[in-house]
Amino acid sequence: MRYLLALDQGTTSSRALLFNQQGSIHAVAQKEFKQYFPQPGWVEHDPMEIWSSQVGVMEEVLAKAGVTSKYVAAIGITNQRETTILWERKTGIPIAPAIVWQDRRTTELCQQFKQKGLETLFQEKTGLLLDPYFSGTKIHWLLHHVPGALEKARRGELAFGTVDSWLVWKLTEGACHVTDVTNASRTLIYNIHTLQWDQELLDILDIPREILPEVKSSSEVYGHATNSIVISGIAGDQQAALVGQGCLNSGMAKTTYGTGCFLLMNTGKKAVHSKNHLLTTIAYQIGTDVHYALEGSVFMGGAVVQWLRDNLGIIKTSQEIEALASTVSDNGGVYFIPAFTGLGAPHWDPYARGTLFGLTRGTTTGHIARAALEGIAHQVVDVLKAMEQDAQTAIKELRVDGGAVKDNLLMQIQADLLEIPVLRPKVSELTALGAAYLAGLSVDFWPKDTEITSFWQLERTFVPQLSQEDLHRKTIKWKNAIQLMQQWKDRPL
Repeated sequence: MRYLLALDQGTTSSRALLFNQQGSIHAVAQKEFKQYFPQPGWVEHDPMEIWSSQVGVMEEVLAKAGVTSKYVAAIGITNQRETTILWERKTGIPIAPAIVWQDRRTTELCQQFKQKGLETLFQEKTGLLLDPYFSGTKIHWLLHHVPGALEKARRGELAFGTVDSWLVWKLTEGACHVTDVTNASRTLIYNIHTLQWDQELLDILDIPREILPEVKSSSEVYGHATNSIVISGIAGDQQAALVGQGCLNSGMAKTTYGTGCFLLMNTGKKAVHSKNHLLTTIAYQIGTDVHYALEGSVFMGGAVVQWLRDNLGIIKTSQEIEALASTVSDNGGVYFIPAFTGLGAPHWDPYARGTLFGLTRGTTTGHIARAALEGIAHQVVDVLKAMEQDAQTAIKELRVDGGAVKDNLLMQIQADLLEIPVLRPKVSELTALGAAYLAGLSVDFWPKDTEITSFWQLERTFVPQLSQEDLHRKTIKWKNAIQLMQQWKDRPL
């Protein structure tokens, strides 16, 4: 028996999974790592801890399965996107902590570029908006705030990478400095139409080309790890989930419920320009075929539940949220906008902050828990409706994955608010499965006529049950809450 090894490097944990030739999970290992919040709005990781935790779970999963490296056909990597790392080429040592995708420290820089009228230029070339979310302004910040970094970069002494590049560099002991098109398309400096790093954008952000990785397709042999296993698949976590969900046809959509929520809709070989503040991004590239997607990002998804657990202490484990929310029949008039790090699509408001509306003497922790779940689902609805308008296509069903999909109440709320079926597959590890698919395709792990979409199996369908009257009331209340929240922002005075 041969296996594919998927390395799933996420925002809060590193994971490793072994998949067999039927696309089923053979073994899993996971390890959380520390989150750093040095200032309000700043989020950092230790790149060396990312590496050590990832290589640790890789070794652990092989040991758990009793499998040696010779039985592993290939490694596929999927990763938290936009998180930015700079390291010394000679030593492989990072010059600073990794700036995480959630980090908002470059908000003012983005505002300056907007005031100069540059947002249209960036959007036309990259499909992205000028927002601190993306890697480009993070690279600029590191180069201009770490002493000597810019000069070293210009001399070619530094390397930039999103987490995929960092892991490949470490796995190959510096032999490969690469990324794939999906991760490159999230940097704010990659032209998604020409499939090249864009010199005009590099000049605006004052980023030397010398630090950039070589951009490859999502499914090809990049190099060999030190244990001789070939590395042959890379995709950013959300694009990997799209592949894992079998959403390979135009018009198919998925949402991943992780730290945030990420909705992607396959638009085929057409890069659809968004008029509703969504992102146009590269879905994947297999061979010479490049597929595009519309994407909307909700910054706070499962992290809302973590906040209720760690900050408020109203639950002891994340799994308790469903039971607590089920102690009440409705939200009791409470609406929770979890904009702890700003609002993502379609609002894109970096100054927004988390807000609770409708509290009364009768409000219980159950109402707050239910409002938190509804707040996650409402944000997904906002993105999907904007997506349908941009693509001029009605999404007929939504495929879901990620840790939070185990919450039946959340999934039912999602179906009710969307008014379409929500499909939960048997295998919830779709992000890792997508990385495994991409790795397997490039090393002939399956017969050439195998349809990888046939591995996708339905576990449960959640059908809308909410009355039109209740749906209308909830939608109006949510919109009102968003408008009221706009009056309370963490904007510099």
